[in-house]
Amino acid sequence: MRAVRRASWVALALLCLALVLPTAAQVSGEDQPGGAIVVGDNAVTDDQIRGRIVEVLAEIDGYAAVQVSVSSGVVTLTGEVLDSTAEEELTGIVSRVDGVVAIANEVSQSADLNERLGPAVDRVLSRGETLLVNAPIFLVALAVFLAISVLGWLATSRLRLWRRLAPNSFIADIYRAVARIGFVLLGLIVALDILNATALIGAVLGAAGVVGLAVGFAVRDTVENFIASILLSLRQPFRPNDFVEIAGDMGNVARLTSRATILISPDGNHIRIPNATVFKGRIVNYSRNPERRFTFDLGVAPDSDLGAALAISVRALESLPYLLNDPPVGAWINDVGDSTIVLTFAGWIDQTETDFLKARGEAIRVTMSALEAAGFDLPAPTYRVQMDAPTGDVAERPRTGPVPAHPVSETPLPKAASPELAEQATEEAVDREREATDGSTNLLSEDRGAE
Repeated sequence: MRAVRRASWVALALLCLALVLPTAAQVSGEDQPGGAIVVGDNAVTDDQIRGRIVEVLAEIDGYAAVQVSVSSGVVTLTGEVLDSTAEEELTGIVSRVDGVVAIANEVSQSADLNERLGPAVDRVLSRGETLLVNAPIFLVALAVFLAISVLGWLATSRLRLWRRLAPNSFIADIYRAVARIGFVLLGLIVALDILNATALIGAVLGAAGVVGLAVGFAVRDTVENFIASILLSLRQPFRPNDFVEIAGDMGNVARLTSRATILISPDGNHIRIPNATVFKGRIVNYSRNPERRFTFDLGVAPDSDLGAALAISVRALESLPYLLNDPPVGAWINDVGDSTIVLTFAGWIDQTETDFLKARGEAIRVTMSALEAAGFDLPAPTYRVQMDAPTGDVAERPRTGPVPAHPVSETPLPKAASPELAEQATEEAVDREREATDGSTNLLSEDRGAE
């Protein structure tokens, strides 16, 4: 409240200054006539100057109470005028009279309310009469404007027509909105042309451009997001239920709305990413190619037969029915650690028939079982400790022989671990999200392929 009161007092002070400063400016001698001062027989007399000024002011309304006196070419103006505008115009008129050397404008603004309101009332009555005279043409222009606007509304209400022209309902709505604005502008132009006031079109469009520019800067992020939504709806870099990674977030695509892209994470979380981020960001679509490769590492003892370990592992992986033969299984020595040799294995699956994570887990289990059954040691990180004997004799180290093969339990997999059984919870969450009725339009189409 204090701030409001303070602003009110400041506004009042500025208003008072605005009323006082124009008069002060005139009294101080601004807008004085220029040029050389004529002397001699060719100089205009004071009576001639005064007579000419009086004659001119008598022909102009609002200056009947102004008195004029002239001495040596210096004109002194006294009396009253209606307002500050009349006061400024008075100085301009007198300065144009030949022979005026200087002007002392000492007139004041009239305090009579009737005198000040009279011209305003006359102007209002005059404009009212003009409006009544031009009322028929105004009505015709208004009728034309309404007719064109209604025609545009009827044309844009046919949803089927616009949906045939647009790739999706969102773009169809944009087409309809642009068409409606076009019809309204057309009606406005025709109406102004009937009124012979087409000059206003430039002023209106210029003001609209300035306002649009200011609004655009104010809501820059919103406009950027909206444009990104249009481009994503046209390009569609992913399809419904694709598993993607966008800006570090991973999940199945549920919906593409006019504001955000909605993902369902593997944990069932609801992720909303602004479309501007999606459009400008890096998108990894794991579902675009149905064939997907998984890799995993296993370590064997340094003294193992690495060739045999690779061969046994590859045969074990090739026995899995869900691994593709083309591309084939891959295996290689990846690294040499402190106490182990790291082997890397790779296999390809068809994502449409096999669960990726379960397939990788089963491949790890089968490979470890095959290596252990063949007698290979899969050591954990170990540390060697050397202890000196008290007598100084170093005991002979026992030689490490091959690790004997030992049977591996072949317990069948539970149903929950079967690679052929995909997780349904995420897909069900995606379906529920796609069927949600929160007022936002889904821009993704099942019928269109991804970009």
